Amino acid sequence: MAVSKKILLVDDNPLVLEMMGRALSKEGFYCMKANSADEAMAILGLERPDIILSDYHMPDVDGFAFRQNLIAMPIYKDIPFMFLTSEGDNELMLKGINLEAVDYILKDTPLPVVVSKINNFLSTVREEHERTLKELSVAAMALNLHSVPQRLPVIKGFEVDFWHKSFQNYPGGDFIDFIKIDERYTFIVLGDVMGKKWGAWYFSFGFLSYIRAAVRICISEGNFSTKSILQKINAVVYHDPVVNDVLSSLSLLMVDTEGGLITYSGAGDLPLLYYNTADKGLKQIGSSGMLLGLMPDGDFDEQLLKLNTGDRLFIFTDGIIDFEDTNGKKTDYNTFTEAVKPYLAQSFAAFKKSTFLQGKTVAHIDDCSLIHLQKTDQ
Repeated sequence: MAVSKKILLVDDNPLVLEMMGRALSKEGFYCMKANSADEAMAILGLERPDIILSDYHMPDVDGFAFRQNLIAMPIYKDIPFMFLTSEGDNELMLKGINLEAVDYILKDTPLPVVVSKINNFLSTVREEHERTLKELSVAAMALNLHSVPQRLPVIKGFEVDFWHKSFQNYPGGDFIDFIKIDERYTFIVLGDVMGKKWGAWYFSFGFLSYIRAAVRICISEGNFSTKSILQKINAVVYHDPVVNDVLSSLSLLMVDTEGGLITYSGAGDLPLLYYNTADKGLKQIGSSGMLLGLMPDGDFDEQLLKLNTGDRLFIFTDGIIDFEDTNGKKTDYNTFTEAVKPYLAQSFAAFKKSTFLQGKTVAHIDDCSLIHLQKTDQ
């Protein structure tokens, strides 16, 4: 059964670590123990706790310096932090609170009280998180707003699916859309508004509105060029004072069921990953376009691909290939490529259950979106 509460205990006293660890384990906590700040950082590089309980006084790096180091690192600064101390010094306590510690606990506090304090805090955090999500969900439903599709399109000769996970389960800046023009043409849209949580989510609807309108207008004029459509979107965003300083990437693909043709243009997006079943090869299909609204002319290009039976395209946002360790944020396209390879002989549904994507569900640092397109017949 999955453990719902993880705590990192940091103290240079082995007896305190053992006693606290045993008491908290009995209460359902999964306890990670470190006897120094350096050891704690090594543990954090492997696993993220729900809360950190750290001693003030430790050799080499004390609790205050440890807390300051965490605050300076985006990946760790939001983990709730409590100080553990043997002193009732008000100045020390105030210093800890000023370092955004949520509480302090005296070492002679009875263990049941310690457990109760930690449980009460985590319950409050969880309830606030759930309440916020519920309020956002209710608002979105009332306005009929969705940044990802509620159902998949039917595209003759193709199979299309997607996987999406927003940052910390908040609605975020990634958006996906499938715009079906008729039985022949369908547009695939994947964008990423810079930022996280509901602020980015709010702006994603502005970008989606412009994209949908530009596609429909261009098609009504007989213009099926993804490059032209992208330029039209870019021009509107650039001149809109509300969204022109909120940058977004965009992958825009047009599926033409006659001949299995894919037209692709991108704006500051990641290269598509293309699997050619004939030679069993994976290669990147890149675009030179700049982020939407960055310049009046986004310098967009247009790629034309012909997919044969079994060929696949993977379109994704940077959350899929980004990760953080103790040295900060890193991007690794190759890790994703290697994760995909074992599943190329299987369905996309199997890859959605892969260790790679399940890992993204547990420990990701941004919204994650992945679209899969496969040619199913001639």
